[in-house]
Amino acid sequence: MNVQFTARHFKAHEGLKQYALNQVGTLKRFYDGIVNGNIVLSFERTKDSVKIAEINLHVYGTVLTAIEKSENFYKSIDNAVFKLERQLKKYKTKHRQY
Repeated sequence: MNVQFTARHFKAHEGLKQYALNQVGTLKRFYDGIVNGNIVLSFERTKDSVKIAEINLHVYGTVLTAIEKSENFYKSIDNAVFKLERQLKKYKTKHRQY
């Protein structure tokens, strides 16, 4: 699986980048037909510092997307990955019915 990482309007440190890539890499155990993925981290406001994690997964025939907002990048990534786990399980069960 090819995963691209983007940090908008800031420079992400290597620990945050590796954490995001490892978390998205764990999604492979739920469905092995993931073609590629995109991780985008950004800020919503500079004053209150709401952190946004957007993860897009390209699977055969569709794109699964999860966007999460919280006060911490790690929490946003974890919540987005959890959403994608549920979406992948649902996609896999629907895909197997045919």
